[in-house]
Amino acid sequence: MPLKRASRGRRKGGKGSSGTIQCVNCAATVPKDKAKKVTSRLNLVEHQLAKELRAQGAYIASPQVTKWYCISCAIHFKVLKIRSAEDRRKHTKLRG
Repeated sequence: MPLKRASRGRRKGGKGSSGTIQCVNCAATVPKDKAKKVTSRLNLVEHQLAKELRAQGAYIASPQVTKWYCISCAIHFKVLKIRSAEDRRKHTKLRG
């Protein structure tokens, strides 16, 4: 049976089973190597105030937030884009 994706939809490699995580949006249990990871910074201070504080030499922390999405939620929130079969084939030819 032909493969749809070179990675079979996972980034596991040859390491056996991986742990599971829960999707941030729908709470579905997804293998960690199949879920999509999105990291972003959280602004604790609004922009104008932060600009003034930085001018005075203050350090403003912006913690990093990590979110894990299942495939369907990642597509819904536009983390992933749906590619045609031809585009998927081009990507696998470039890698291998």
